[in-house]
Amino acid sequence: MSSNYRNFRNNVPWLILFLEAVFIVLFLFSEDDLSSPRISDPAFQDVNHMVIFGFGFFLTFLKRYGFSSTGFNLLIVVLGVQCSVLIESLLDFLLQRNMEDGLKRITKATVSTTAVVISSGAVLGKTNPVQLILMTVVEIIFFHMSRWINHTFLQIPDNIGIMHVHLFGAYFGLAVSSRFSEPSPRSEKNASTPKSDLLSALGILFLWVFWPSFNSVLAADKSKAIYNTYFALAVSAVTAFVLSVLITKDGKFRMSHIRSAVLAGGVTAGYASQSIEYPWIAMILGLLASAITILGSYCSQRCLNPALKIHDTSGVHYTFGLPGVLGAVAQVVLLVI
Repeated sequence: MSSNYRNFRNNVPWLILFLEAVFIVLFLFSEDDLSSPRISDPAFQDVNHMVIFGFGFFLTFLKRYGFSSTGFNLLIVVLGVQCSVLIESLLDFLLQRNMEDGLKRITKATVSTTAVVISSGAVLGKTNPVQLILMTVVEIIFFHMSRWINHTFLQIPDNIGIMHVHLFGAYFGLAVSSRFSEPSPRSEKNASTPKSDLLSALGILFLWVFWPSFNSVLAADKSKAIYNTYFALAVSAVTAFVLSVLITKDGKFRMSHIRSAVLAGGVTAGYASQSIEYPWIAMILGLLASAITILGSYCSQRCLNPALKIHDTSGVHYTFGLPGVLGAVAQVVLLVI
């Protein structure tokens, strides 16, 4: 929580209660389809574990924001899922679309909320709870608008269009981060401890394990999506360890490199996992994604961020943004050829 924030009791509880009351009233007038689900319960559980446990621990690397990272992550997810389900229901009503079953709706809502969780990593330690809650609602609305534009004008299938969640979340978070001042490099806000780094590494392991389920939960061909995502993740992890040794002066592994790059293959494969016919293509994408992430971290921290006056707390630009761009380009190339 931002150190300049005051009147916590007078603002935060009433804002949350107001939003929850609005959600309950809107759910009263919404319709639910509780027929047999087309998504299995274990698949939804995998996505839910990834978003809550994975991202919750992933953002604990700053020693002053460990508890707030995991706590606010849970608050963002539960508010964002309710908001996303309501917006999806509203779009179904306005566009006269067939209503999906309840489990699929809540699964899509959880995937959509991942954009907000990623964005919160860019503004970690600079926003107070009120700003974070408002960012959640606004970003969910804009993310659904972007999905509608992709589906209506670009004719992108919804199960592929929703996978731009990483790209959208990274650059939305950077746009919000540019409106806040950067803390001093020597500030305690930028410091980490071995314990906080260990918890963040635990979050990376959760994300790595559940990422194939995340990419395949809405896919038409789930086995192909899982297969290609796993190989992309495996190669990106191997490449992260190799490049970490090669580019450091003392020739040792750097947790900052591993933390950023091991997930790059999964982010890139999110777009193209259903279009890849051979595993070696997924492996090449994983290698390129990991290399772009590690090399992009140097470029972003030394050139791009100072020029644009952006302080990217968790490195979401090169962890999710750049691999997302690579995945989008790869999907276009695969569709063309």
